[in-house]
Amino acid sequence: MTQQVPSTEPELTGVRNFRDVGGLPTVDGRRVRPGVLFRSGHLAHATEKDAAFLASLGLHTIFDFRNAADKKLEGPDVELPGVRNVNLPLSDPADGAEFWKMVRDGELDQLRGILADGKAANRMIASYRTIIKERTAEHSQVLRALAEDSVPALMHCAAGKDRAGLSIAVTLLALGVEREAIVADYLESNAIHRRYKVHRNGSSADAYSPEVMELLSPLFDARAEYLAAAIDTVEETWGGVDAYLEKGLKVTPALRRQLRERLLD
Repeated sequence: MTQQVPSTEPELTGVRNFRDVGGLPTVDGRRVRPGVLFRSGHLAHATEKDAAFLASLGLHTIFDFRNAADKKLEGPDVELPGVRNVNLPLSDPADGAEFWKMVRDGELDQLRGILADGKAANRMIASYRTIIKERTAEHSQVLRALAEDSVPALMHCAAGKDRAGLSIAVTLLALGVEREAIVADYLESNAIHRRYKVHRNGSSADAYSPEVMELLSPLFDARAEYLAAAIDTVEETWGGVDAYLEKGLKVTPALRRQLRERLLD
C-alpha cells in the first residue's frame, strides 16, 4: 500500500534532486497520483536519516540508470529493506569515466577544446537523442514494470537530471501529462539545492575559475533545448508519441491503460 508522502519537500542531506512527480496534470484532466513516482540523484551518499525517509515511502522498486563508471565513482546505493533495485545502465551523456576525469582534472585549454563554442551543449543534445533512439528496450522495461507491479517507484541516475530525467519524461508522455508540465518538472533540476556538485581536483582558484565553470555548465544544466531534442527525436523517428510507445517501446494500448490506472488519480 502506498504510504502517505509529506506535503513539503524533505531536506535530504546526502541525496540531491529528490522530488515526488505527483500532481502533474494530464491533457484529459487527471493528475499523477502523489506517492507513486519519485525521482532523484544517486542514493550512494544517503545518510541514516535520508534512508529512513526513503524507507518510509513504501517503495517497491528503485530504478538506477547509472553505469559502472558512475557506481565506481560514487558507490552503490544504500540498501533499503524490502525494496527491489533494478540497474538499467543508459548511455551516459557524460561518457562515464573519461568525462569525470575531464571534469575533475581537465586544464583550461583542454576544456576549451572539448566544450567551448557550443560543443558542450551539442554533446548533451546528441546524447539525449541517442538515449531515445537506442534505449527503447530499457524504457519499455520500465513502463511495463510500472504498469504491472513496481510502484511506488524511484528513478535515479547520478545527478537525477539526464538519464532519470528522460526516463521520467518518457513515463509522463505515456501517462498523457501535459507537455509544458513535463518540461517544467525537468527544469526543476536547475534549482541550486538540487544541482549536482561539481568537484575539481586542485586547490587553486583556477580550478573553479568563472571560465571553467561556464565551460562545464552546459553539462550540469537542465536545458529545455535538451528535452526538446529528445521529443523531436520521437517525432522524427516514429512520427509521434503514440507510435513511439506502441512501435518503439512495445507498449500496447491495454498496457498504457493499465499504467494510467496505476499512476493517475
